[in-house]
Amino acid sequence: MKELLILSGKGGTGKTTLTAAFSSLVTSRLLADCDVDAADLHIILRPERTETHDFVSGVKAMVNKDRCTACNTCAELCRYDAVIMNEYAEVDDFSCEGCGVCAHFCPEKAIDLEPNHCGYWFVSSTRHGTLIHAELKPGEENSGKLVSLVKQKARERAEKEGAKLILVDGPPGIGCPVISSFSGADLVVIVTEPTESGLHDLQRVIELSKHFKVPAKVVVNKWDLNREICAQIENFCQDSRIELAGKIPFDKAVVDSLVAGKTLFEFKDCKAAQSVANIWQQIQKNL
Repeated sequence: MKELLILSGKGGTGKTTLTAAFSSLVTSRLLADCDVDAADLHIILRPERTETHDFVSGVKAMVNKDRCTACNTCAELCRYDAVIMNEYAEVDDFSCEGCGVCAHFCPEKAIDLEPNHCGYWFVSSTRHGTLIHAELKPGEENSGKLVSLVKQKARERAEKEGAKLILVDGPPGIGCPVISSFSGADLVVIVTEPTESGLHDLQRVIELSKHFKVPAKVVVNKWDLNREICAQIENFCQDSRIELAGKIPFDKAVVDSLVAGKTLFEFKDCKAAQSVANIWQQIQKNL
């Protein structure tokens, strides 16, 4: 079983569109959406949820109203201004970091630390196979831990189903969720665009892939919108000894396919689809 991770240095480069398109080209696969902060692979694949599970991580402070004497100790000690004093102390869940200082120093022992329900992870059925995905509640952290959980469950389900490939739609950037998504990956495809920021972000993700010793390939999306910077990206890849898997031209059919809720290959034969098919042939050589 192999694992292909699709990343981008920033959002909006076409990472999810490419992942969905790849899912149309292989039969024995399982899909995982690790962009838990703003997942959107489901928009194209329209999954039907078969399982829903809670994601619990960290703790939050909870005040026992019957014990609280409104002494103000917790409010004075809280460095995050998460305690609001009224007739008794109240904790703002969005501000509380679960550090436990308030519970430790409360003279009445009126504050308890309870497990924090951060979000959910799902098992869903799609027309292109099983999808493991998740949803982090607004304002919650630990997205890196949720990504690790999604990948773990994806591997377990892939083994159960006998899938030969796990397609992972990774989160954008280079933060904790991206670092978590590198675990177990056999190959990373980095999607970029021909802009100054696109080149800069590509360089950062490549540094990360080298750090974790995961082989990388680059795909330039909408390459013909700025041929000069596309040439700079190609030169950078050559100098860095990173293979350029291919370039996808700007094609309005891509937008139309997204509006229709279909992958490129389900929508119609077009220039972008032909380019993606050629890119997939290049990627398969390393899987």
